[in-house]
Amino acid sequence: MRATPWRRIGWRNLGRNRRRTLFTLGGLAISYTAVVVMAGLGRGMVAEMVGNGTGLFSGQIQIHAAEYLPERSLYSTIGGRSGLNVAATLAAVEADPSVDAAAPRVYAGGLVSSGEATVAAGFVGVDLALEPKVSTLLESGLRGRHPRSGRNELWIGQEMARQLRVEPDDEIVLVAAAADGSLGNDLFQVAGIFSTGIADVDRSLALVPIDALQTLVALEPDRIHEVAVRLADPWEAPPTAVRLSAALGSGVLDSEVQPWTELYPEIVQYAELFISVEWLLIAIVFVIAVFGVANTMLMATFERRREFALLRALGATPRTVLRLVFTEAVLLGGVSLICGMMITFPILVWWQHSPPDMSWLYGGFTMAGGLVRPTLRVEYPGAIVFTAAIALFATALLAATFPAIRSSRVAPAETLMGR
Repeated sequence: MRATPWRRIGWRNLGRNRRRTLFTLGGLAISYTAVVVMAGLGRGMVAEMVGNGTGLFSGQIQIHAAEYLPERSLYSTIGGRSGLNVAATLAAVEADPSVDAAAPRVYAGGLVSSGEATVAAGFVGVDLALEPKVSTLLESGLRGRHPRSGRNELWIGQEMARQLRVEPDDEIVLVAAAADGSLGNDLFQVAGIFSTGIADVDRSLALVPIDALQTLVALEPDRIHEVAVRLADPWEAPPTAVRLSAALGSGVLDSEVQPWTELYPEIVQYAELFISVEWLLIAIVFVIAVFGVANTMLMATFERRREFALLRALGATPRTVLRLVFTEAVLLGGVSLICGMMITFPILVWWQHSPPDMSWLYGGFTMAGGLVRPTLRVEYPGAIVFTAAIALFATALLAATFPAIRSSRVAPAETLMGR
């Protein structure tokens, strides 16, 4: 026998019952779209959680003195009592190609008082010029203005302001233990009030110009507790931390460089959970699709039993019949994939650039210490696009396996006699 034009025959057979073919094709295409879009939505939630969990304040990498965490002692500054050259350290950190920006910080704890109201607070000294490049906390202003460097001004959270019953331009008293053993206290003006949506932060955090806080707690300008680092890609934090540790090893002794994956392992666990859900989603969607496609293929091959019997009677081998049915399955999978991509990618592009705002339905919520906003963000799911395509073809071939085997075993004589 001459070589059979399998694709032409496959196209002809798929066109015999166009309604059934379109139904099967649509089922596979929608399955592909559902998997890719849901994976993109899941990754968007992960990106939102990682971005807010690390971008709001902490940064993707933190550099401390080796003994600073977890006690956060006031005395455990980078470089010890002799301090370090802050400008040179920041320059060395920003020299890494993965680093976008770096900023120094000083931490202290104490009390904030206004009239008869007193609350415990954590004070964070920030460089007002560098901090906005590292975190978004200074963008969360609710009322008032930013504090000014070199002045006794500060930002406090909305809940702290409510408890103290203060507004911008009111004066409050800060009391904190100082590094020289004394008790630092001074009068500060509330420059503004911020709101992050995270209750613990809004209740207990106060942002102070770094020089003003160093003066309050008796720390020299070259003594800082932390360098916060922002990266272009948060997932590059672990290898970047290794490089920074090597780069700072000789100049900043006894320093510890930690990526956010070590500081917030719960966020990593949530990300891994979402990734595992992607595979579960692929399995569920395409297993369901298998039964639908198998049913369609089984009906199609059953209606063509006499055709297969005639082919066998003319000398076609069982392998020829198998090849014919599998060719139809491959063509069905290919067309379904093209249609699925034509549906999927416009949805992803639109969703990426115009994420739906669900604030009318629910407010933001915290997950693993990060704020997830009521915006359904979608990220391009990367490898899932190709994995889902392979799964679609595997579904088509798997669904055709039983009908193909059954068709290849048709008895020519009995079938042509109508038995």
